[in-house]
Parts: sequence; structure tokens; C-alpha cells
Amino acid sequence: MNQSDTTPPEPGRIARKETGADQPGWSRWLPGLRVLRSYKAAWLQHDIVAGLVLTTMLVPVGIAYAVASGVPGIYGLYATIVPLLAYALFGPSRILVLGPDSSLAAVILAVVLPLSGGDPQRAIALAGMMAIVSGTVCILAGVARLGFVTELLSKPIRYGYMNGIALTVLISQLPKFFGFSIESDGPLRNLWAIATAVMNGKTNWVTFAIGAATLAVILLLKDKKRVPGILIAVAGATVAVGLLDLATHNVAILGSLPQGLPAFAIPWITTDDIVPVIIGGCAVALVSFADTSVLSRVYAARTRSYVDPNQEMVGLGVANLAGGLFQGFPISSSSSRTPVAEAAGARTQLAGVVGALAVAVLLMVAPDLLHNLPTSALAAVVIAAAIGLIEVTDLRRIYRIQQWEFWLSIVCTVGVAVFGAIEGIGLAIVIAVIEFLWDAWRPYSAILGRAEGVQGFHDIKRYPGARMLSGLVLFRWDAPLFFANAELFSDRVLDAVAASPTPVRWLVVAAEPVTSVDVTSADMLAELHQTLHEAGIELCVAEMKDPVKDKLKRFGLLAKFGEAAFFPTVGSAVSNYLQRYPVEHREGNDLDLE
Repeated sequence: MNQSDTTPPEPGRIARKETGADQPGWSRWLPGLRVLRSYKAAWLQHDIVAGLVLTTMLVPVGIAYAVASGVPGIYGLYATIVPLLAYALFGPSRILVLGPDSSLAAVILAVVLPLSGGDPQRAIALAGMMAIVSGTVCILAGVARLGFVTELLSKPIRYGYMNGIALTVLISQLPKFFGFSIESDGPLRNLWAIATAVMNGKTNWVTFAIGAATLAVILLLKDKKRVPGILIAVAGATVAVGLLDLATHNVAILGSLPQGLPAFAIPWITTDDIVPVIIGGCAVALVSFADTSVLSRVYAARTRSYVDPNQEMVGLGVANLAGGLFQGFPISSSSSRTPVAEAAGARTQLAGVVGALAVAVLLMVAPDLLHNLPTSALAAVVIAAAIGLIEVTDLRRIYRIQQWEFWLSIVCTVGVAVFGAIEGIGLAIVIAVIEFLWDAWRPYSAILGRAEGVQGFHDIKRYPGARMLSGLVLFRWDAPLFFANAELFSDRVLDAVAASPTPVRWLVVAAEPVTSVDVTSADMLAELHQTLHEAGIELCVAEMKDPVKDKLKRFGLLAKFGEAAFFPTVGSAVSNYLQRYPVEHREGNDLDLE
């Protein structure tokens, strides 16, 4: 859908966000049916053409990412057909394209490779069960309206994780690119093994030349949206291998694909596999939804539409669940295939349906079409995708504006590269939690004063000329109050009282930034009130939000402090103080308390 397909709201208005909850019955969970009811005949030609163009990407990319994930190439096509059909019905985005993706390859490979023992059937069973786990997690999370969970990972942490994934994927494809094999033992050890193999002369230079040429063509044509660079590169490599009979020079090729469509099959695994598969499936769910939600929002913004993140989670979950039950493996949104669909004129998910059906026809009619496809060309496709995942520009910007977040990103990258994809996800989540807690654990606080010529009350550190009123300390706390920072709050309040140039009569907490109070901090406030009271100091609160005040009432603090201790603004608190202790505190000029 483009902007011309929707009527923009009048100036001064923003279109209301329509969610599945606004729809009656089953319609709320089936966005595809809602689109079908309003489908315009003029869109059909665009969707068919876009779907056929999309097919030229779906086939080579699907096979390449399957091989990168540790399963036979044919299953990449199976993981393309069924999920696209499922998402067309359950997915809320008009043009988002789903399928095997480079960002998931390292996660899948981390589970499949050590458990499968080189058995392709066991590998696809493991990968298929990961898809089922991932799909189930996404569906349950979407129904529970947990679509916000990916927001818990900050952008620098996401960049760090994706850069680590990109490096891991890139390293995993280098042996195929150079035409030899190694024992996989982690990204860094693999890199050393690859370097050693190259120096020992194990490179198949014909294989390398094919891969390098394929990669060069893809990178040269990547910015030309209307030119199918991947198709041109892969088709050229396939034709060259066939015409020159390069398979006789030990160039590894894809070989014949099984004829027919994916069948319904429950992927059975052993009891020993359950724990790593569940962990891997949950990791896939997190990564795939993070990628999908970001890409979905980008294209929703372009089309001036709204995508419900909870329905997006359900749509992604159903697509993964269906893929896992039809011989597929975990999938995500595609940042390379979606732009192709958009550039080709896609209006709705019908373009994806056409692409899925075209792939199905290929498997039924011409499964040997890709017989001579060299594996080094597939490796080049994945390497190009991995290079596209690496984020440099934004990290430079982050380094300039906040270096500690830049180094957090680097730590995540190193964690993924050293420990692996799944462990890297865990590390990213732990760092995200620590980052959040640190900001709330050690927040900024300030003593406020009145600055000449500026309305209101301001941080005396930032306004050196600001003056405090004799006997009055205005203290601002810029965070929620909870167990981790309760003692720090008390210490800083007492330090502010101790640092006052005059004996203190009132301490007023400017509590507008305080959004929550828990039991631990409530007990701390009671103790602080008692300490200040014994010292002859009144504890007052200004600008506290009503929900927080309600909590204090439940904790019994409202009665302890007294209603008179609460003021709607800092200015009103100061006014009340000056009524009790007047004149001598004004020092010549009237204070503008507002």
C-alpha cells in the first residue's frame, strides 16, 4: 500500500490507531481477511508482478540461509512457502516479507550443529521444533499483549548484538567461500582455523573465484532496488558452473532438489534435546520479533498506517508454528526481500502469496533448475547479508554523544562473537537490565534555588548565582523511589541538610519526577521523617503525582506526614514557608514563585 491508497487526515488531525481489539469476533485476529474485504481491483496487477519479482529473491536467499542454519537447502524453500501463506492471513503489515533470515542463522546453528551430529534429518527436526517453540512463545506473548517486550533492549545493545551475529554468520560461511571444511568450535576458534587452512594452501581457488565474483556483483548492485542483484549473481554463477563443468574441479554444488511440496510432519526430538531447543526457540522468538517489529514500524510509517505490535507477534508466531509443522525452521522478517516487494509495487500480502505459490510451482515442475548452484555462491549471499547487518554509522554517532553506551554495544558484540549467539542474547538482556537499574539506582538529584531573572527554582550547581532561602532546602530527586535507591535518597537528603549554610526549618522534596514508591522506600521515608522531626526539621513534599500519593496513603505515610505537608507546586510550598518565616528571607527583591 502506498500513500495514494489512503486518504490522509485533515490538517491538525492524526489518524486514530486501529487495532485488532477494535474488530468484532475472529476478525480481530485475521487482518488478512479485513484487507481482503476492502481489496481494490487496481491493486491486483501490482501484487502479482511484485510477487513474481519477489520469487527471484525467495529461492536463492531461502536456500542460502537454510545452509547457513545447518539444514539442507530445500528446507529453506519449505520455510518460505508456508510462513508466507500463514502471515498473509494473520500478519498486520501490508507488505512485510517473512522467511529464513541471516539474523537467525547463528542462533539456529548454535543449537542444530552440536546436537544433530551431521544427520540432516535430525538437524531439520531440531530446527523445526525450535520454530514451533518460537511460534508458540510469540502467539502467547501476543495474546497476552506483551508486544512491548522488545523495547527493553536499547538501540546500542541491539546494534551490538546484531553486529556480533553478523560477524558470527560471516565467519561461519568463510569455509564454504574458500572451498574447504573445518571443525566448528566457536567463532574466534573458527576464524583461527580458517586462517590456518588458508595459509596451509587448502583453498579451492576456483570455488573462491566463483564466491568472490558472486559477492562482488551482489554488493555492486545492492543499492539498485529495481535490479535483482542476488538473482543476477546467483544465476550467473549457476550458469558458469554448468557450462564450464566446474563440478569436475571439486566445486561443491547444491545438487538436485526433491520434487514436491512440504508435508505436515511433527518434528520429534529426544528428551536430551528439549532444554537447548526450548532455550534456542525462546532466543529466536526474541530476535525475530525484535527484527520484525522494527521493520514493520518502518514500513507502517512509510504507508502512514499503524501496525499493532501484539498482532504482529501473533502473526509472526503463527508463521513460525506453521513453518515448523511443515518441515520448515525459524523465520523472521526480511530487510532484503521486503524492499524488493515494495520497489516492485506490492500493495498487500497477496504479493507474498504469489511469491509462495511461484516457489511451490518451481518445486513441482522444475526442481533441477538449481542443480549446478555452487555452495560458494550461497555463502556469498549470506556474507553479503551479514555485511548489511553490521551497523557502523549509528555507532559512531552514539560514540560522539554517549561513550558508555557505545562500549556497552561493543561488549555485546564481543559477547556474541566469543560465547555464541544464544549466550550473547542472554548477555544482552543482562546488560539491558543492568543499564536500566543503574540509571534508576544512581539517579541525578539536585538542591534547588532561585536564579536571578529566571522563573522557577533551579539546580544551584547549574546556576551558580542561584540562592537558597534561609532555613529552607529544596531537594529534587530524578527517578522512581524503590528498594535499590532508597538508602541513597536518604543519604543525599541528609547530606543536603548538612550542607545548608543556615539551620534548616523545612526540607521540601520536589517529587514531580518520582513516578513510583515501593515498600522499602516507603519505610525509608518514614524513618527519614522521624530523623528530620527529631532534628526540628519539617519534611514536606511538592508536585507529587496523585497515583504515587495514593500509594503513600496505602502505606500509612499520608497520615504520618499530614495533608498539610503536601503542596501542588514548589512555588506554593515556598509561599507557605515565607508566610511562616517572612521578610528577612527576601533580601530586597520579591521572589517570583511561579
